[in-house]
Amino acid sequence: MKLHRGLTRLFLLTGLAGVLSAAEVEGVLMDKMCSMKAVKEGQKAAAMHTRQCAMMPDCEKSGYGVFTADNKYLVFDAAGNEQAAAALKSSKKKDNLKVKVSGEVDGETIKVASLKLQ
Repeated sequence: MKLHRGLTRLFLLTGLAGVLSAAEVEGVLMDKMCSMKAVKEGQKAAAMHTRQCAMMPDCEKSGYGVFTADNKYLVFDAAGNEQAAAALKSSKKKDNLKVKVSGEVDGETIKVASLKLQ
């Protein structure tokens, strides 16, 4: 019985590991609150989103993510939100906040290992 439970756990963990996939994602850095407009209106709306808007308290509080070329929005984990906020604060760009993100994608979330504004 113990062997059966151990094997079941092993198969479950192996199955879950398959759901996560390492990825490098490129797109536009956006806050979650404003991403809905980009999802509706596409790449032009994403490129026009400003750094000033993304740094507004309500936008920053909503969290960040990357709007991809295929018009999907991947939400950052807590570490990604911290990296995004720091990148925005140190950037001089006004809009078209292209970003390259490395991490593990799990559904609509990315666990960010690194993030770099381009």
